[in-house]
Amino acid sequence: MSKKILLVTVILLSTANFALANEGKKLGVTLDLTYTSKWLTKGVEGYKSSGGFFKTIDVDFYGTGFGLKTTHRNATSSGFVDKQRFDFRPYYKGKLFDGKSYATNYNIGVGYEYYTGLDRRRAGTTFEWVFNFSWPNILPGGFTPCYIAHYEYPAGSGYDNRKVTGWVHRFLLAYDTNAFNLPNPVRFTTEVGYYDGLGNKVHDWGYFTAGVSTKFKITENLAFVPGLYHQVTLDEAISKHKDITYTMLSMKYKF
Repeated sequence: MSKKILLVTVILLSTANFALANEGKKLGVTLDLTYTSKWLTKGVEGYKSSGGFFKTIDVDFYGTGFGLKTTHRNATSSGFVDKQRFDFRPYYKGKLFDGKSYATNYNIGVGYEYYTGLDRRRAGTTFEWVFNFSWPNILPGGFTPCYIAHYEYPAGSGYDNRKVTGWVHRFLLAYDTNAFNLPNPVRFTTEVGYYDGLGNKVHDWGYFTAGVSTKFKITENLAFVPGLYHQVTLDEAISKHKDITYTMLSMKYKF
């Protein structure tokens, strides 16, 4: 695993250095501190009734489209020491068909999810591919559809979670409005998730989530992003709770 992550990182750095030498673009770094009153990871309650605190460093390699995102996740209450983890996610993002009605934004990455408190063979350590696509111009009236596919599988052979392999397909629709006279638009989102075997759960619609968020610019580089969300669980294999309401509060600093 570590060799694979190292190889990907070396490729990213080599590409970034080439871009730097030829274009003179700057390295971009974004720090993100996020509190969530409950962590819903693809509809599943990651820390049961506890909230979560996430610390992320997102490095953009000189505008090449390549980046590396590192996140540490932990619960806000005791009893979840073994559930704290690091996510390491190299990615590549860009745009296709720029200027067309079907212009497509994409972000493709692979993550290594490592639980620091346990031996990786029994901790549920996994690789996760994420394919993220959105179409900002394809619908009228400011609506943006988005499709995100997750494919997750054990990070090695002989792991306790060796049967945990599958897909989750997420279909989202976002709408931005300036109707509330706030400094930045208010974004309304809806999302429905289809489970295709991940975690040996179901092959069916798993959850529906609706949310609202906005951004408040504090300084030129610092922003506060609050959000309120409500999930309706469609299959009890995903969560035993039918209705779940939670908040997410983020502070983002961009260098």
